[in-house]
Amino acid sequence: MTTAPPTTTDEAPQPPAPTKSARAGLRPLVLRLHFYAGVLVAPFLLVAALTGLLYAASFQAEKIVYDHELTVPVGDRELPVSAQVAAAREARPDGTVAAVRPSPGPGATTRVMLSGIPGVDPGHTLAVFVDPYTGKVRGELEQYGSTGALPLRTWIDEFHRDLRLGETGRLYSEFAASWLWVIAGGGLVLWFSRRRALRKVRGTRGRRRTLGLHGGVGVWAAAGFVFLSATGLTWSAHAGANIGELRTALGQETPSVSAAAAGEHAGHGTAGGTAGDAAHGVGLDEVLAAARAEGLGDPVEIVPPADAESAYVVKQIQRSWPEKQDAVAVDPGTGQVTDVLRFDDYPVLAKLTRWGIDLHTGILFGPVNQIALMVLALALILLILWGYRMWWQRGRGSAFGRPVPRGAWQQVPPYVLVPLLALIAVLGYFVPLLGIPLAAFLAVDIVLGEIAHRRGRRTYGGGSTA
Repeated sequence: MTTAPPTTTDEAPQPPAPTKSARAGLRPLVLRLHFYAGVLVAPFLLVAALTGLLYAASFQAEKIVYDHELTVPVGDRELPVSAQVAAAREARPDGTVAAVRPSPGPGATTRVMLSGIPGVDPGHTLAVFVDPYTGKVRGELEQYGSTGALPLRTWIDEFHRDLRLGETGRLYSEFAASWLWVIAGGGLVLWFSRRRALRKVRGTRGRRRTLGLHGGVGVWAAAGFVFLSATGLTWSAHAGANIGELRTALGQETPSVSAAAAGEHAGHGTAGGTAGDAAHGVGLDEVLAAARAEGLGDPVEIVPPADAESAYVVKQIQRSWPEKQDAVAVDPGTGQVTDVLRFDDYPVLAKLTRWGIDLHTGILFGPVNQIALMVLALALILLILWGYRMWWQRGRGSAFGRPVPRGAWQQVPPYVLVPLLALIAVLGYFVPLLGIPLAAFLAVDIVLGEIAHRRGRRTYGGGSTA
């Protein structure tokens, strides 16, 4: 039996004596939660930060790697979109035209997306890149998602989202997002509850210096971490579904343009994505002209009718600021616009969700957005490394990495503890990968505490024996 050496408050914070002060009672509780969450969740956050750093850089890397497919010398005059699609179909007659993205600007290629291509992931399309000035096919690449991610960015995106393990792998990223804001918020509470003299870095050594670096960087980056956590949860598997149900209940879901064809000519257009080339239907050029007349500027995507009763859908796909997300439906028989949806008419939560996701993925403000995300990712990586270093420095011999002693919750006044528990229960319901692990941690901690108590080792603020 040995006794752990006494330590200062700075090295091994202890729960205070019983008090009615909410602030004094909460700090040890937050410290214990921050410690355990940091130690146990940090590996998942580290993977998310590293892959997020790569993803933020992949936008510019994609432009370099696929420059031949994405760009062409600027010509004098662009060919009709229908002629460009015909050139793509001549090169790849298999599959079905799923969508067409006309050249968004001078020197950019047109993308003709084909579905049902053997060897291509069913959730992806094969993008055929066409020179809009000559009709020459520049190449073809597998494409994923509404942002048109090509193979490099797709691979990094999938690794960041689910470690390329499918739906099961998505639990890792949701778990990290569910806890990131808790760890960041707890760090803020701890930093600002410390005496100012204990926050400085200059002139300090050892654990005090590591703590100063960890806390100082964490304070500056906390708002960004909370934002990444909140926006990441909006499209997660479980919390995202709950958020979607809440938005639906509030009437704040994202609207969509009606693709139902209207009038006596409905059914005269083509079905299955043959791009409106039937004898009784209008062609892509007339559809695009109708959308332009409604004010839809580049970049746009044209989606052919899904069946004989559906209309073309032309939608703007610019996710950078200012967002262009207007959409129209065009009758394939008459070329008349049958429905119009403006981004200005989106519900408030739908707009905020759109902006939040685009800011999270580095699209909203382009390279500046991507650099900011890379800085945040680097900050998180450093914080995790400093956090583990503090864990190492806190230990002394067999007491390596000793946590904050149990019993901190007993020091929290009931008028604070009861509402806090109710809030945690509500958050745990809507964010299950926060609530379930937290409940499991509490259960294990109680059991371990009871075992220690029966062995005569349980303490709440004094030294511990081993």
